[in-house]
Amino acid sequence: MITFILNNKTIKTSEHSGTTLLDFVRYQQRLTGTKIGCREGDCGACTLLVGTLTNDTIEYQSITSCISPLGNAHGKHIVTVEGTNLKNKLTTAQEAMKANYATQCGFCTPGFVVALTGFALSNSDKNYSNAIDAISGNICRCTGYKSIEKAAHQVVEKLENKKETTLDWLIENAFIPNYFESIPKRLKDIEIKDLKQPKGKYVSGGTDLYVQQADSLADNDVHLIAEKDYLKGISIENDICTIGTNSTVSDLWNHTELNSILPNLRKHLKLVSSEQIRNMASLGGNLVNASPIGDMTIFFLSLNSTITILNSKEKERTISLKNFYQGYKTYDLKDDELLKSIQFKLPTEHSFFNFEKVCKRTHLDIASVNSAIHISIKKETISEAHVSIGGVAAIPKYLHNTSTFLIGKPLTSETILEANEILQKEIAPISDVRGTSDYKRLLGRQLFFAHFTALFPKKFTLNDFIQHA
Repeated sequence: MITFILNNKTIKTSEHSGTTLLDFVRYQQRLTGTKIGCREGDCGACTLLVGTLTNDTIEYQSITSCISPLGNAHGKHIVTVEGTNLKNKLTTAQEAMKANYATQCGFCTPGFVVALTGFALSNSDKNYSNAIDAISGNICRCTGYKSIEKAAHQVVEKLENKKETTLDWLIENAFIPNYFESIPKRLKDIEIKDLKQPKGKYVSGGTDLYVQQADSLADNDVHLIAEKDYLKGISIENDICTIGTNSTVSDLWNHTELNSILPNLRKHLKLVSSEQIRNMASLGGNLVNASPIGDMTIFFLSLNSTITILNSKEKERTISLKNFYQGYKTYDLKDDELLKSIQFKLPTEHSFFNFEKVCKRTHLDIASVNSAIHISIKKETISEAHVSIGGVAAIPKYLHNTSTFLIGKPLTSETILEANEILQKEIAPISDVRGTSDYKRLLGRQLFFAHFTALFPKKFTLNDFIQHA
């Protein structure tokens, strides 16, 4: 039985675990404040909060329920917009939306309210930038956003820049109803047993699979792996970072040590999807989706990562990620195997990392072209280089020839211009809805140059390359 708390009610259901959480909430529980919009995780109208209990502390994150399997709610606290309501007045988030005229047709409003409530419950710094990030996955077609931004600002003012907010304080200040205080104990008291998992398609966060195969996953057996402990966690030992494939982009975002080693990590990760998707999508899922423009795939390729693969007999093998992809949506993975972890050597004081992406909108968009680089410099000479690029080939592309060419060369504009000529021979973009072949070649060139202007601003400007390219 799938067991969880939905708002203030304990749920035990034998519904198919591959059903979407959105459909269960709306059609089985009649909580219709959660809206059906795109069914692809793009619009945020179906935003819910998921509370996870760890060591007597509950952490809430926002997700898009239209691409989340019901079985992933097992043992959690699920909060819909109805579950945020107070008895006789509006919550702080609801009042902020009302006071700033931040709603017109109202269809998207519940999603914004839930996302802003999730921001108040989160462990992030309570500033305006983080509040805007919290609603980055919510779309409104009516207001033009300025009134919604003002509502977010009003919520931030009420939070008084508190770094940590307790449940008691949030209840006292009308952010959430008082039943939230009882949830940690109630979750602890529920006897949560592991779900019996049938042999079926492996599903972790589901954010790629449910966009493509939602009906099939709702009708057929799925094997949910999001809560498998052996696929979780981020560890650093002997300058090697190991990331469990169930880890999310948000896990990277919140990892203090990684952020100290990669000071621009959050800047790069902000280009990846929206906060709701970053909270739920697994890194392993991004790799096996094998999209030629998968952001995190391009990210890990440039770090020269290896991946550990586990089979049904618990035997492991390790291969280089750059050798994993064999063709469009095909890769070196057998039916009884799944990705266990990702490993890469941490950058040193002499090495540099950068990620670039061009898409039609800042948040929650698929790249036209994306690229990353990890480069080491010793005495003005390139001692190591790994360059990856997406959107210009049938697979996420590790640029073998370009990377090899750079090694041993002086860090000069002449070297970079020559490397670009090799890069252009390595890629084979096609024209599609995200741009023509020529446009993608241009973007490939510009992003390659951008790596060096971003990493070495005192040494290079874009004009150093453009006038000679």
